[in-house]
Amino acid sequence: MLEVLNDLIPNIMNKLPEFWQAILDFFIMLGITGAVSFIFGTLFGVILTVTRRGDILENKVIYFILGKIIDLFRAIPFVILIFFLGPMTRIIAGTTIGLRGALFPLMVGTIPFFARQVESALAEIDRGLIEASQAMGSSPMEIIFRVYLKESIPGIIRATTITLISLIGLITMVGAVGGGGIGDFAIRYGYNSMQNDVTYVCVIILLLITTTIQGVGNILIRKTTH
Repeated sequence: MLEVLNDLIPNIMNKLPEFWQAILDFFIMLGITGAVSFIFGTLFGVILTVTRRGDILENKVIYFILGKIIDLFRAIPFVILIFFLGPMTRIIAGTTIGLRGALFPLMVGTIPFFARQVESALAEIDRGLIEASQAMGSSPMEIIFRVYLKESIPGIIRATTITLISLIGLITMVGAVGGGGIGDFAIRYGYNSMQNDVTYVCVIILLLITTTIQGVGNILIRKTTH
């Protein structure tokens, strides 16, 4: 088996420790950024929803300011955002390269995207359910948790799936500027050194990860839809 792999993917086999480290770094970035983006993106998405006109905590100032900040960071192409955040990244992480240097720009690039996805999911909730909860004397926090979040679970799962798949692309992109992970490994060895087997293996791995996330997301959506 090893002989076959050495013939098919010799450059990967010669760099196995570095290759496994690149995969580990990729999943660390995916896990940490995904978790932080889920928490803050959900929070901001809920705030945008409940403070809009006519909703349970209407507040035009908060809605306007938060919405504009989110739209600002969504409008900046991610590659430019990496360099724009460079000084702040250096202050927070102590470096702008490698795993530590990649996390902050990844979070800033992902949280606004997920927040808008959550807002869209919450906007699909039947207004009749909200009005009925208000009529029964439910507090705003009870409506947020028992109506908005509970009833929009399939939509939030869909938003999470879309965001994770988008995040895979951002993690790969951050590798182009020394962020580490599979993208960095593929560019340094597959593209710059013209080692095609490295490129092919990295692409296959990314396809498998993307397909797995999409498949799991679809299963969870079906199980939670009622």
